[in-house]
Amino acid sequence: MRTVLYCRVSTADRGQTIETQLHALREFCNARGWTIVKEYSDVGVSGSKESRPQLDLLMRDAKRRKFDCVAVFRLDRFGRSTRHLLNAVAEFEALQIAFVSLSDSWDTSTPAGRLLFTVVAAMAEFERSILMERVNAGIKRAQAQGKHCGRPKGSGAAVIDLASVRQQIAGGTSLRSVAKSFAVSPSLLCKRLREVTA
Repeated sequence: MRTVLYCRVSTADRGQTIETQLHALREFCNARGWTIVKEYSDVGVSGSKESRPQLDLLMRDAKRRKFDCVAVFRLDRFGRSTRHLLNAVAEFEALQIAFVSLSDSWDTSTPAGRLLFTVVAAMAEFERSILMERVNAGIKRAQAQGKHCGRPKGSGAAVIDLASVRQQIAGGTSLRSVAKSFAVSPSLLCKRLREVTA
C-alpha cells in the first residue's frame, strides 16, 4: 500500500521534533509491508489551523490519487477540530484512501476502523442536530415572549428621502454617514439609489 506520513509539531524552539513521530510511523509501516512514498511535516504550526502548508499539499496530492493511505502518529497531530478531522477523513473515504492514527488505533483500512469512523461521524452529526434544535427552541421561546429575532423590523421598508440623500452626498457627506442618519445600512441606501436611477 502506497502510504504517506503526516507529522506536526506546534513549536520548533522548545526541543519538539517530528523525528519521534516519524520513527514510530516508519516502523509501523515497515512491519505492515507498506511503502512510504512521501513524508509531510508542518513544523511550528498550530493544530487549530485547518490550513497548513504541508497538510494543504497532502490534501492536493490525495485528490491526484498519489497514495492509498495516510498515517499519523496521533489524531491531534492531524487536527484538533473534530469537524476538520471528520471532513478530511470523509474526503479520504470518498477517494478510497485509508486513514491510520497509530496511537489512537484508528485504521480505516480495516472494517472495524471504517465502522468506528461511521459511528464517530454519526455522533458528530447528531451533536450538530441537537445544537440546531436548541437554537431554534430558544428563538421560538424568545418570539413567544414578544422579542424580535433577526433583522430589525421594517429595515427593508425604511422610508428614505432620496432627494435629501443626494443633497447630502453632493455636499460631501459620506454615504455611511447618510445611511446612519436614516438608520439604514449603506448597502440598502445604495440599493434604493440604484432602483430610482434604473
